[in-house]
Amino acid sequence: MGKAGIRNLVIVGGGTAGWMAAAALSKVFGTQSYAITLIESDEIGTVGVGEATIPTIQEFNTLLEIDENQFMKETNASFKLGIRFLNWKHEGSDYFHPFGTYGVDMNVNFTHYWMRYHLAGGSGDFGLFNPQTLASRLNRFGRMAEINPKAPKVNYAFHFDASLYAKFLRRHSEARGVVRHEGKITSVVQHPDDGDITCVALESGKTIEGDLFIDCSGFRGLLIEQTLKTGYEDWSQWLPCNRAVAVPCDKVSGLTPYTTSTAREAGWQWRIPLQHRTGNGYVFCDSYLSEDQAMDLILQRLDGRPQADPRVIRFTTGHRKKQWNRNVIAMGLASGFLEPLESTSIYLVQEAIMKLLRYFPRDQITESARSSFNRDMLFAYDDVKDFLIAHYKVTERAETPFWAYCKHMDVPDSLRARLESFERHNQSLVKADELFKEASWFAVLAGQGLMPKSYHPIADLIAEDEFRWRMDRVKEGTAGLANAMPGHEAYIAKACPSLATGKA
Repeated sequence: MGKAGIRNLVIVGGGTAGWMAAAALSKVFGTQSYAITLIESDEIGTVGVGEATIPTIQEFNTLLEIDENQFMKETNASFKLGIRFLNWKHEGSDYFHPFGTYGVDMNVNFTHYWMRYHLAGGSGDFGLFNPQTLASRLNRFGRMAEINPKAPKVNYAFHFDASLYAKFLRRHSEARGVVRHEGKITSVVQHPDDGDITCVALESGKTIEGDLFIDCSGFRGLLIEQTLKTGYEDWSQWLPCNRAVAVPCDKVSGLTPYTTSTAREAGWQWRIPLQHRTGNGYVFCDSYLSEDQAMDLILQRLDGRPQADPRVIRFTTGHRKKQWNRNVIAMGLASGFLEPLESTSIYLVQEAIMKLLRYFPRDQITESARSSFNRDMLFAYDDVKDFLIAHYKVTERAETPFWAYCKHMDVPDSLRARLESFERHNQSLVKADELFKEASWFAVLAGQGLMPKSYHPIADLIAEDEFRWRMDRVKEGTAGLANAMPGHEAYIAKACPSLATGKA
C-alpha cells in the first residue's frame, strides 16, 4: 500500500508512451493505492506514425492481459518476423535481421557451426537456418502453438497504428480508474525548498497536484528539461541523422510479415505494412539533404497514393543526462531518441516502465532508486546505440558524402572492441542482459559484409560426416517450420482482421 509520501501519480502527455505508462501502472497498482491522472491536449499532436515493434512487446501485452487478436483488430496491426535491410552493404544488397536464433546451439552458439560450414564450402545463405527469415521470404506467418505445439517457438512482434494503439490503451486505462484531463499545461510549480514539482496548472485554470510525475510530453520535455533543466547527451557524432519525413500511402501489394529498411543517399527509408495502409518515412541528415528534397524523394518512392502530406520530424539522437530527476521520470521522446532503425522506441518505453515498477518508492523517493533507474536506462540506451551505429559503420558504401562520413567515422570504444572481436573469431562480446544477442549481431554484421575469420574450436569437435548430416537436418527442419505456416495476409484475415476493413 502506498503511504502519504507517494499518493498521486501524474502523467504529462498521452500518445503511446503516456498511455503505456497509465495502462501498466493502473494494471499493477489499481487506483485504490494511488490516484493516476493523465493530462493531454488534443491540440498538441503526437508523432503517431505507423509503429514497428520487437518481441518484448508481447511481455507488455501479457502484463496487461491483452487479448492479442483483439489488440490487432483495433490497431490495424500486422505481424512482424524481423527487418529486411536493402542496399545497406552496397547498392543491391539484401539481408534479414530476424527475430530469434539460427539453427540449434550445440555447446556453443550455432553461428560458430555455420562458420565452419561456410568456410568449408557450404551455403553462404545463413537465412536458410532461421525460420523467421524463410517465412518472411515466403510471406508466411503462423503461431507455432496453433500449428504444431511441439515445434520450437517462433518469435514475432507487430506493426500497428500508433495513434490507434494509444486509444486502445486509453480505454483499458480508464476502465481501471485512470482519470484523463484534457488541456494544455500553462505553468509548472516547484517546491521552494527541494525543487520537486508540486503541481501543474491547465489553461482552464484547473490545478493538478502530484507526488510523482511521468513526463511523456515528447521532444520538448516540458518537465524534465524545460522545468528541471536536466541536460541532454548528444550522440549525433555517431548517429548523424536528425530529420525524418513521414507519410502514409495506400496499401497496394501483399502484406509482408516484416519491416523494410532501405539505405538511401543521405540516410534510410522505412516501410511498415499495416492492414489498411503502409507507413513510410525517410530518416536523413539535413547536412546532406534538405527537407524539401527528402519530401520529394519519399513521394517518388511510395508503393501507392499518399494519404496525407509528408510530415517533418526534427530530432537530435541521444538521451537526457538523467531520466529520473527529482520527482520526474521521463519516458518516450521526453527521455531521448534513437532513430527507429531497429524498432526500439516502444521497447525503451517498456523498459522505463518496468524499471519504474522495480524501483517504485514505497514512501519517499530515494536517491538510490533514482540512481539505479538512471543506471539501468543508460545501459539500455547504450546497448541500442552501439547496435545502431554498427549499421552505418560496417558498410561498403561511400559513394555519397553521408555514407563516406559514416564509413570513416570514429566509433565508441565499446563498439570498436566488439567489431574487432567479431571479425577475429565470431565473438560479439554480448552481456547477459543486453537486448541484442549473438544472433542479432551476427545477422547485421555478416549481412553488411563483416564476416568472421575464424570460429570457436568447439565447433570442430564433431566429425565431418556427422557434422554435415546435422547441418542438413537443421536446414530441413527450419524449412519445415516456415512451410507449415499459412500466408500472412490469409492468417490475419481469419484470426484478426482490422475492424476498419469491415470483415470482422
